[in-house]
Amino acid sequence: MPNDDSLMSRFDQEGLRRFSARDAVVAVLFCMVLLVLFAGASVRHAGEEMRPGVGRTVMLAVGNPAGWIADQLPLKALANDATHWLSPDVNLGSAGGGFTTIATTGTGAAATGVGVVTPDAFDPAALGQAAPRPRPLRRMLVTGDSMSQPLDQDLAQRLSPKGIKVDRDPHLGTGISTTFLVDWSKEAAFQVRQDHPDAVVMFIGANDDFPMPGPDGRQVACCGVNWAAIYANRARAMMNIYRQAGAARVYWLTLPAPRAPVRQMIARVVNAAITVAAEPWASQIHVLDTVPIFTPGFVYRDAMTVGGQATIVRLPDGIHLNDAGSNLAADAVLAAVRRDFTIG
Repeated sequence: MPNDDSLMSRFDQEGLRRFSARDAVVAVLFCMVLLVLFAGASVRHAGEEMRPGVGRTVMLAVGNPAGWIADQLPLKALANDATHWLSPDVNLGSAGGGFTTIATTGTGAAATGVGVVTPDAFDPAALGQAAPRPRPLRRMLVTGDSMSQPLDQDLAQRLSPKGIKVDRDPHLGTGISTTFLVDWSKEAAFQVRQDHPDAVVMFIGANDDFPMPGPDGRQVACCGVNWAAIYANRARAMMNIYRQAGAARVYWLTLPAPRAPVRQMIARVVNAAITVAAEPWASQIHVLDTVPIFTPGFVYRDAMTVGGQATIVRLPDGIHLNDAGSNLAADAVLAAVRRDFTIG
Protein backbone atom coordinates (compact mmCIF):
# COMPACT_ATOMS: atom_id res chain seq x y z
CA MET A 1 0.00 0.00 0.00
CA PRO A 2 1.47 3.40 -0.95
CA ASN A 3 2.38 5.74 1.89
CA ASP A 4 1.53 9.44 2.15
CA ASP A 5 4.92 10.49 0.74
CA SER A 6 4.43 8.39 -2.39
CA LEU A 7 0.95 9.85 -2.94
CA MET A 8 2.31 13.38 -2.63
CA SER A 9 5.09 12.51 -5.07
CA ARG A 10 2.53 11.19 -7.55
CA PHE A 11 0.46 14.38 -7.28
CA ASP A 12 3.59 16.38 -7.98
CA GLN A 13 4.58 14.23 -10.96
CA GLU A 14 1.15 14.42 -12.58
CA GLY A 15 0.79 18.12 -11.98
CA LEU A 16 -2.25 17.70 -9.77
CA ARG A 17 -3.08 20.42 -7.26
CA ARG A 18 -2.93 19.58 -3.61
CA PHE A 19 -5.44 21.10 -1.14
CA SER A 20 -4.64 21.84 2.44
CA ALA A 21 -6.97 21.51 5.39
CA ARG A 22 -7.33 25.28 5.28
CA ASP A 23 -8.57 25.05 1.71
CA ALA A 24 -11.19 22.51 2.75
CA VAL A 25 -12.42 24.79 5.55
CA VAL A 26 -12.64 27.72 3.14
CA ALA A 27 -14.59 25.59 0.66
CA VAL A 28 -17.06 24.49 3.31
CA LEU A 29 -17.52 28.07 4.47
CA PHE A 30 -18.07 29.20 0.87
CA CYS A 31 -20.75 26.52 0.39
CA MET A 32 -22.44 27.64 3.57
CA VAL A 33 -22.56 31.22 2.31
CA LEU A 34 -24.11 30.05 -0.96
CA LEU A 35 -26.64 28.00 0.98
CA VAL A 36 -27.62 31.08 2.98
CA LEU A 37 -27.90 33.23 -0.12
CA PHE A 38 -29.82 30.78 -2.28
CA ALA A 39 -31.81 28.72 0.25
CA GLY A 40 -31.96 30.74 3.45
CA ALA A 41 -35.75 30.81 3.30
CA SER A 42 -35.83 27.03 3.05
CA VAL A 43 -33.71 26.71 6.19
CA ARG A 44 -36.08 29.05 8.02
CA HIS A 45 -39.12 27.12 6.79
CA ALA A 46 -37.59 23.83 7.88
CA GLY A 47 -37.06 25.22 11.36
CA GLU A 48 -40.62 26.49 11.56
CA GLU A 49 -41.93 23.02 10.70
CA MET A 50 -39.94 21.32 13.49
CA ARG A 51 -41.45 20.46 16.83
CA PRO A 52 -40.56 22.71 19.79
CA GLY A 53 -37.20 21.86 21.30
CA VAL A 54 -33.48 22.58 21.23
CA GLY A 55 -33.14 21.47 17.61
CA ARG A 56 -35.87 23.88 16.47
CA THR A 57 -34.31 26.72 18.46
CA VAL A 58 -30.91 26.17 16.87
CA MET A 59 -32.38 25.80 13.39
CA LEU A 60 -34.36 29.05 13.71
CA ALA A 61 -31.32 30.85 15.17
CA VAL A 62 -29.63 30.17 11.85
CA GLY A 63 -32.68 30.14 9.60
CA ASN A 64 -34.25 33.46 10.59
CA PRO A 65 -31.28 35.67 9.67
CA ALA A 66 -30.49 33.42 6.69
CA GLY A 67 -34.06 33.68 5.49
CA TRP A 68 -34.04 37.46 5.90
CA ILE A 69 -30.91 37.75 3.78
CA ALA A 70 -32.35 35.43 1.12
CA ASP A 71 -35.58 37.47 1.03
CA GLN A 72 -33.62 40.61 0.14
CA LEU A 73 -31.88 38.99 -2.84
CA PRO A 74 -33.28 37.59 -6.13
CA LEU A 75 -30.97 34.57 -6.05
CA LYS A 76 -33.70 32.03 -5.29
CA ALA A 77 -35.54 32.83 -8.50
CA LEU A 78 -32.26 32.68 -10.44
CA ALA A 79 -31.52 29.27 -8.94
CA ASN A 80 -34.95 27.98 -9.89
CA ASP A 81 -34.50 29.15 -13.48
CA ALA A 82 -31.02 27.67 -13.71
CA THR A 83 -32.06 24.23 -12.46
CA HIS A 84 -35.51 24.03 -14.05
CA TRP A 85 -34.19 21.70 -16.76
CA LEU A 86 -33.45 19.06 -14.10
CA SER A 87 -37.20 18.39 -13.67
CA PRO A 88 -38.91 19.07 -17.03
CA ASP A 89 -42.42 18.26 -15.80
CA VAL A 90 -45.58 19.09 -17.66
CA ASN A 91 -46.60 22.69 -17.04
CA LEU A 92 -49.24 22.59 -14.32
CA GLY A 93 -49.36 26.33 -13.79
CA SER A 94 -51.99 28.80 -14.86
CA ALA A 95 -50.71 29.58 -18.34
CA GLY A 96 -53.81 28.43 -20.15
CA GLY A 97 -56.15 25.54 -19.44
CA GLY A 98 -57.01 24.27 -15.97
CA PHE A 99 -59.00 26.52 -13.65
CA THR A 100 -58.36 29.58 -15.82
CA THR A 101 -60.73 28.23 -18.46
CA ILE A 102 -63.60 27.75 -16.02
CA ALA A 103 -65.18 31.17 -16.16
CA THR A 104 -68.51 32.23 -14.78
CA THR A 105 -69.81 32.28 -18.32
CA GLY A 106 -69.76 28.49 -18.26
CA THR A 107 -67.69 28.07 -21.44
CA GLY A 108 -64.83 26.38 -19.66
CA ALA A 109 -67.17 24.23 -17.63
CA ALA A 110 -68.86 22.97 -20.75
CA ALA A 111 -65.53 21.84 -22.11
CA THR A 112 -64.65 19.96 -18.92
CA GLY A 113 -68.14 18.62 -18.27
CA VAL A 114 -68.20 20.25 -14.85
CA GLY A 115 -71.04 22.58 -13.92
CA VAL A 116 -70.16 26.11 -12.89
CA VAL A 117 -70.77 27.03 -9.26
CA THR A 118 -72.38 30.45 -8.92
CA PRO A 119 -72.98 32.63 -5.84
CA ASP A 120 -76.63 31.50 -5.93
CA ALA A 121 -75.47 28.10 -4.66
CA PHE A 122 -74.61 29.55 -1.25
CA ASP A 123 -76.95 30.51 1.54
CA PRO A 124 -75.34 33.55 3.21
CA ALA A 125 -76.39 32.25 6.62
CA ALA A 126 -74.39 29.06 6.05
CA LEU A 127 -71.31 31.24 5.48
CA GLY A 128 -71.89 33.20 8.67
CA GLN A 129 -72.94 36.27 6.74
CA ALA A 130 -75.95 38.48 7.24
CA ALA A 131 -78.94 37.53 5.15
CA PRO A 132 -80.39 40.10 2.75
CA ARG A 133 -82.95 42.42 4.30
CA PRO A 134 -86.43 40.82 4.13
CA ARG A 135 -88.73 42.38 1.57
CA PRO A 136 -92.51 42.60 1.63
CA LEU A 137 -94.38 39.47 0.57
CA ARG A 138 -97.20 40.34 -1.79
CA ARG A 139 -98.10 37.09 -3.51
CA MET A 140 -97.61 33.40 -2.74
CA LEU A 141 -98.33 30.32 -4.85
CA VAL A 142 -99.08 27.06 -3.00
CA THR A 143 -99.09 24.11 -5.37
CA GLY A 144 -98.26 20.44 -5.81
CA ASP A 145 -100.24 17.21 -5.68
CA SER A 146 -102.72 16.21 -2.95
CA MET A 147 -99.96 16.69 -0.34
CA SER A 148 -100.42 20.45 -0.77
CA GLN A 149 -103.90 20.18 0.78
CA PRO A 150 -104.93 21.43 3.31
CA LEU A 151 -101.60 23.25 3.60
CA ASP A 152 -102.72 25.70 0.92
CA GLN A 153 -105.83 26.53 2.94
CA ASP A 154 -103.88 27.00 6.17
CA LEU A 155 -101.43 29.40 4.53
CA ALA A 156 -104.23 31.35 2.84
CA GLN A 157 -106.11 31.74 6.14
CA ARG A 158 -103.01 33.09 7.86
CA LEU A 159 -101.71 35.37 5.11
CA SER A 160 -104.81 36.72 3.40
CA PRO A 161 -105.82 38.91 6.38
CA LYS A 162 -102.39 40.54 6.09
CA GLY A 163 -103.10 41.63 2.52
CA ILE A 164 -101.03 38.86 0.93
CA LYS A 165 -102.61 37.11 -2.04
CA VAL A 166 -102.31 33.33 -1.84
CA ASP A 167 -102.92 31.39 -5.06
CA ARG A 168 -103.95 27.80 -4.30
CA ASP A 169 -103.32 25.49 -7.24
CA PRO A 170 -103.24 21.77 -6.26
CA HIS A 171 -103.30 19.09 -8.96
CA LEU A 172 -104.52 15.85 -7.42
CA GLY A 173 -103.15 12.57 -8.69
CA THR A 174 -100.24 14.17 -10.51
CA GLY A 175 -96.52 13.66 -10.14
CA ILE A 176 -93.16 14.73 -11.48
CA SER A 177 -92.46 11.24 -12.81
CA THR A 178 -95.60 11.19 -14.96
CA THR A 179 -97.00 13.64 -17.49
CA PHE A 180 -100.29 11.77 -18.00
CA LEU A 181 -102.42 14.39 -16.23
CA VAL A 182 -100.03 17.33 -15.88
CA ASP A 183 -96.61 18.02 -17.31
CA TRP A 184 -95.16 19.93 -14.38
CA SER A 185 -92.50 21.68 -16.43
CA LYS A 186 -95.26 23.23 -18.53
CA GLU A 187 -97.50 23.82 -15.53
CA ALA A 188 -94.74 25.61 -13.62
CA ALA A 189 -94.11 27.92 -16.57
CA PHE A 190 -97.83 28.66 -16.87
CA GLN A 191 -98.19 29.39 -13.14
CA VAL A 192 -95.29 31.82 -13.19
CA ARG A 193 -96.60 33.64 -16.25
CA GLN A 194 -100.05 33.88 -14.73
CA ASP A 195 -99.29 34.69 -11.08
CA HIS A 196 -95.70 36.03 -10.87
CA PRO A 197 -95.48 34.89 -7.22
CA ASP A 198 -92.88 36.27 -4.83
CA ALA A 199 -92.86 32.91 -3.03
CA VAL A 200 -93.72 29.40 -4.20
CA VAL A 201 -94.59 26.58 -1.79
CA MET A 202 -94.34 23.13 -3.40
CA PHE A 203 -95.47 19.86 -1.80
CA ILE A 204 -95.47 16.90 -4.18
CA GLY A 205 -94.35 13.30 -4.50
CA ALA A 206 -97.15 11.11 -3.12
CA ASN A 207 -97.80 9.58 -6.57
CA ASP A 208 -94.25 9.41 -7.87
CA ASP A 209 -93.06 5.94 -8.82
CA PHE A 210 -93.63 5.91 -12.59
CA PRO A 211 -90.93 4.84 -15.06
CA MET A 212 -89.27 7.74 -16.87
CA PRO A 213 -87.26 7.86 -20.09
CA GLY A 214 -83.53 8.05 -19.57
CA PRO A 215 -80.93 9.85 -21.70
CA ASP A 216 -81.02 7.07 -24.30
CA GLY A 217 -84.82 7.12 -24.47
CA ARG A 218 -85.26 3.82 -22.64
CA GLN A 219 -87.66 3.67 -19.72
CA VAL A 220 -86.01 3.66 -16.28
CA ALA A 221 -87.99 2.02 -13.50
CA CYS A 222 -88.22 3.42 -9.98
CA CYS A 223 -86.28 3.72 -7.75
CA GLY A 224 -82.53 3.35 -8.28
CA VAL A 225 -79.90 6.03 -8.78
CA ASN A 226 -80.67 6.39 -12.49
CA TRP A 227 -84.34 7.05 -11.75
CA ALA A 228 -83.36 9.45 -8.95
CA ALA A 229 -81.12 11.39 -11.33
CA ILE A 230 -83.91 11.79 -13.87
CA TYR A 231 -86.33 12.86 -11.15
CA ALA A 232 -83.81 15.37 -9.78
CA ASN A 233 -83.30 16.87 -13.22
CA ARG A 234 -87.05 17.30 -13.68
CA ALA A 235 -87.40 18.86 -10.23
CA ARG A 236 -84.44 21.14 -10.90
CA ALA A 237 -86.06 22.35 -14.12
CA MET A 238 -89.20 23.23 -12.15
CA MET A 239 -87.20 24.97 -9.44
CA ASN A 240 -85.41 27.05 -12.05
CA ILE A 241 -88.74 28.19 -13.45
CA TYR A 242 -90.23 28.98 -10.06
CA ARG A 243 -87.22 30.98 -8.84
CA GLN A 244 -87.72 33.38 -11.77
CA ALA A 245 -84.03 34.14 -12.28
CA GLY A 246 -83.62 34.80 -8.57
CA ALA A 247 -86.56 37.17 -8.20
CA ALA A 248 -88.65 34.64 -6.23
CA ARG A 249 -88.08 32.21 -3.38
CA VAL A 250 -89.16 28.58 -3.44
CA TYR A 251 -90.05 26.47 -0.38
CA TRP A 252 -90.11 22.80 -1.33
CA LEU A 253 -91.31 20.35 1.31
CA THR A 254 -89.94 16.84 1.55
CA LEU A 255 -92.23 13.88 2.17
CA PRO A 256 -92.71 12.62 5.73
CA ALA A 257 -92.30 8.87 5.93
CA PRO A 258 -95.47 7.08 4.80
CA ARG A 259 -96.80 4.03 6.61
CA ALA A 260 -96.35 1.41 3.86
CA PRO A 261 -92.75 0.15 3.54
CA VAL A 262 -92.88 0.23 -0.27
CA ARG A 263 -93.97 3.88 -0.16
CA GLN A 264 -91.19 4.62 2.30
CA MET A 265 -88.62 3.44 -0.24
CA ILE A 266 -90.10 5.75 -2.88
CA ALA A 267 -90.30 8.70 -0.48
CA ARG A 268 -86.63 8.33 0.47
CA VAL A 269 -85.58 8.52 -3.17
CA VAL A 270 -87.89 11.46 -3.89
CA ASN A 271 -86.52 13.38 -0.90
CA ALA A 272 -82.92 12.69 -1.88
CA ALA A 273 -83.61 13.83 -5.44
CA ILE A 274 -85.25 17.06 -4.23
CA THR A 275 -82.24 17.87 -2.06
CA VAL A 276 -79.82 17.33 -4.94
CA ALA A 277 -82.01 19.28 -7.34
CA ALA A 278 -81.93 22.41 -5.17
CA GLU A 279 -78.14 22.58 -4.77
CA PRO A 280 -77.41 25.21 -7.45
CA TRP A 281 -79.70 27.76 -5.78
CA ALA A 282 -79.40 27.34 -2.02
CA SER A 283 -79.99 31.06 -1.58
CA GLN A 284 -83.30 30.87 -3.45
CA ILE A 285 -84.59 27.28 -3.16
CA HIS A 286 -85.22 26.22 0.43
CA VAL A 287 -85.82 22.52 1.00
CA LEU A 288 -88.02 22.23 4.08
CA ASP A 289 -87.46 18.81 5.59
CA THR A 290 -90.68 17.51 7.16
CA VAL A 291 -89.08 14.25 8.28
CA PRO A 292 -87.66 15.53 11.60
CA ILE A 293 -91.03 17.12 12.40
CA PHE A 294 -93.38 14.23 11.66
CA THR A 295 -91.30 11.05 11.33
CA PRO A 296 -87.91 11.39 13.06
CA GLY A 297 -85.47 8.78 11.81
CA PHE A 298 -87.90 8.20 8.93
CA VAL A 299 -90.03 6.04 11.23
CA TYR A 300 -93.75 6.39 10.57
CA ARG A 301 -96.07 7.58 13.31
CA ASP A 302 -99.73 8.61 13.27
CA ALA A 303 -99.52 10.89 16.30
CA MET A 304 -97.04 13.14 18.04
CA THR A 305 -96.99 15.52 20.97
CA VAL A 306 -98.33 18.95 20.03
CA GLY A 307 -98.71 21.60 22.72
CA GLY A 308 -98.16 18.98 25.41
CA GLN A 309 -100.87 16.65 24.11
CA ALA A 310 -100.76 13.53 21.94
CA THR A 311 -102.21 14.60 18.59
CA ILE A 312 -102.97 12.63 15.43
CA VAL A 313 -101.26 14.38 12.52
CA ARG A 314 -101.81 11.94 9.62
CA LEU A 315 -104.84 10.85 7.64
CA PRO A 316 -105.94 7.19 7.79
CA ASP A 317 -104.22 6.52 4.42
CA GLY A 318 -100.84 6.78 6.15
CA ILE A 319 -99.59 9.27 3.54
CA HIS A 320 -101.19 12.69 3.87
CA LEU A 321 -101.23 15.19 6.72
CA ASN A 322 -104.51 15.95 8.43
CA ASP A 323 -105.55 19.41 9.64
CA ALA A 324 -103.35 19.26 12.73
CA GLY A 325 -100.36 18.06 10.73
CA SER A 326 -100.95 20.68 8.08
CA ASN A 327 -100.93 23.39 10.74
CA LEU A 328 -97.50 22.23 11.84
CA ALA A 329 -96.27 22.21 8.25
CA ALA A 330 -97.61 25.75 7.80
CA ASP A 331 -95.65 26.82 10.88
CA ALA A 332 -92.44 25.48 9.30
CA VAL A 333 -93.19 27.17 5.98
CA LEU A 334 -93.90 30.55 7.53
CA ALA A 335 -90.79 30.37 9.71
CA ALA A 336 -88.73 29.95 6.54
CA VAL A 337 -90.68 32.59 4.64
CA ARG A 338 -90.07 35.17 7.39
CA ARG A 339 -86.32 34.89 6.80
CA ASP A 340 -86.86 36.23 3.28
CA PHE A 341 -89.99 38.35 3.55
CA THR A 342 -91.89 40.62 5.89
CA ILE A 343 -95.43 39.34 6.28
CA GLY A 344 -96.79 41.55 9.02
